[in-house]
Amino acid sequence: MVSVLFQSSCSCSLSTLHSIKSKARTVTPLFLAGTHVRFTSGMREGPQRCFTICALVDDKSSVVTPKEKKKDTEKFVDNERMIKVCDKLIEVFMVDKPKPSDWRRLLAFSKEWDSIRPHFFKQCQERADSEDNPEMKHKVHRLARKLKEVDQDIQRHNELLNVIKRTPPAEISELVARRRKDFTNEFFDHLHTVAESYYENPDEQNALATLGKLSIAAVQAYDTSTESIDALNAAELKLQDIINSPSLDAACKKIDSLAEKNQLDSALVLMITKAWSAAKESNMMKDEVKDILYHLYVTARGNLQRLMPKEVRILKYLLSIEDPAEQMSALQDAFTPGEELEGTDVDYLYTTPVDLQSLIKTVLEAYHFSREGSLVKEAKDLMHPELIAKMEQLKKLVEKK
Repeated sequence: MVSVLFQSSCSCSLSTLHSIKSKARTVTPLFLAGTHVRFTSGMREGPQRCFTICALVDDKSSVVTPKEKKKDTEKFVDNERMIKVCDKLIEVFMVDKPKPSDWRRLLAFSKEWDSIRPHFFKQCQERADSEDNPEMKHKVHRLARKLKEVDQDIQRHNELLNVIKRTPPAEISELVARRRKDFTNEFFDHLHTVAESYYENPDEQNALATLGKLSIAAVQAYDTSTESIDALNAAELKLQDIINSPSLDAACKKIDSLAEKNQLDSALVLMITKAWSAAKESNMMKDEVKDILYHLYVTARGNLQRLMPKEVRILKYLLSIEDPAEQMSALQDAFTPGEELEGTDVDYLYTTPVDLQSLIKTVLEAYHFSREGSLVKEAKDLMHPELIAKMEQLKKLVEKK
């Protein structure tokens, strides 16, 4: 049984930043060549499938002069050929690639979809109107409806991406503050796919990847600041309610009640701690008020500590011991079974070598492999190089047990 003092949390933490990675890939396209359509899919260097949509005019009967080339490109393809192209695309979307996730990649990779779009949905409507089979009519209507939803999402993502491209890096944070709801996971997936589509242009890929990193960092910073402000506002209301209690006993009971409901957060404890610290150093505050704030501080700190998993508390206590002999003695006490007791300033806890070793292993793996998200929040402040070094040594001691 080890006696664990109530102590402050470690102040240092390691944060990870997600980034968009992209590299040049070979993309197997969906070719629309003249009146013929060939659809293939393939993989290269990994499981990511890459698709694209292209529309090419293949009319060998005509000779295009340089002056006519621009005009022919703008015209793109005559109505009859476009109908056949759209019919083939309908078959592809319904048979070869019927999943919306595939549609997103196809449309994101396509450099020609903007030209095909109006003809495609018009042809879907005409196909459905002329279809005698009710089941097939329903399928074509459903394809048009679902694909239009996907297409609208992609257009929104492209609009935001174009705005980001025009925004100076120093002003991306302001853009995030204005349009945070548009920076969704789906948008970043789309940005990643668009970056992949520039497999023949590494410079453009890197530019898009950089935009993605800047945007993600701005989103994380915005979310963190918003959460902090909300937490402080909520903590201020809770503290005001506690201070307005008719007696010290009633105030302490309110803190206990918050802990039982898992509503006693670090923001409230920090606010109480600052109030007590300011009162302690003030010569203009009555001793009675100082005593009240001290009792509130002790009660809040104790409750917050007890919300931690006991293995986390024991590990933090062991890491706080500098003397190797004292640490070894405390480690032995921690592995000695007994009745667990809660005291005013000290709790008596014990654990097993297996449980403590499991926690240490999880923290070390999270540090070395950037898996901070796998930790319980109470253990995240252990992600500090100095504490990690101590933990490596402690791990060896625990393994001997």
